[in-house]
Amino acid sequence: MSLGIARPAAPPVMPVRSTTPEVRTTIGEDPARIRATIARAPLFAALPITAIEDLTGRVQVRKVPVGSAVVAQDEPGDAMFVIMSGRIKVVMFGESGREVTLSLLRSGDSFGEMSLFDQGPRSAHCLAIEPTTLLALSREDLMRHMQAHPRTAVNLLGEMARRLRRADETIAQLALCDVNERLIHRLVALGREEGASGPDGLVVRRRPTQQELANMIGSCRETISRAFNQLARDGLIIPRGRSLVVTPALIERAEKKKAA
Repeated sequence: MSLGIARPAAPPVMPVRSTTPEVRTTIGEDPARIRATIARAPLFAALPITAIEDLTGRVQVRKVPVGSAVVAQDEPGDAMFVIMSGRIKVVMFGESGREVTLSLLRSGDSFGEMSLFDQGPRSAHCLAIEPTTLLALSREDLMRHMQAHPRTAVNLLGEMARRLRRADETIAQLALCDVNERLIHRLVALGREEGASGPDGLVVRRRPTQQELANMIGSCRETISRAFNQLARDGLIIPRGRSLVVTPALIERAEKKKAA
């Protein structure tokens, strides 16, 4: 998805560390752990055991330190990735250094597939925001796997369709919703994606900073600060130390705005 934000011309503007010296390929990883990661990944859901075993034999395990880039925007793409552990941030940068966060990925999520099919360059940067372990699958291995296991190709089409729907929703929110509405939708999405059920609502254990929220919804920190604090005063969210409670009232408000 493109938001019309160009890649920065000067390296100091873009805080992305090179993938070459940082990413390490690990040999001897437990095959059972690899198999379990593949089996629980939504991309490979409901595949027969023969397909899971085939993928297990084809992937490589890579360790990525926090702050390092797995892929960089505009570079050639020759592999896709599934997250075993850790988190990945998908971002684009403007010429001024402004960051737009497209998505936050966690264990079981996959990324990097698009370039394997259209052979175009990477569309965004993918940065490790925690020490991260990945399963890497090359284009050649993916194509050979799909020839023998076409159900994987159907799963990939479904995943691409879901991402296109999310991209359409994001574009619509940017065009039609004000900052307050976009913030509400983003907080509810975070609660559903990362939250655990609690007596007061969905508990997000790692509360995003206001700058991170601004990057997610295309705003500035000062505006997000005012909107966030107002939601807290209204009792729609409950900040607790480093965590955040997304209340049922906020979820209901988001659903009403979505239906309006």
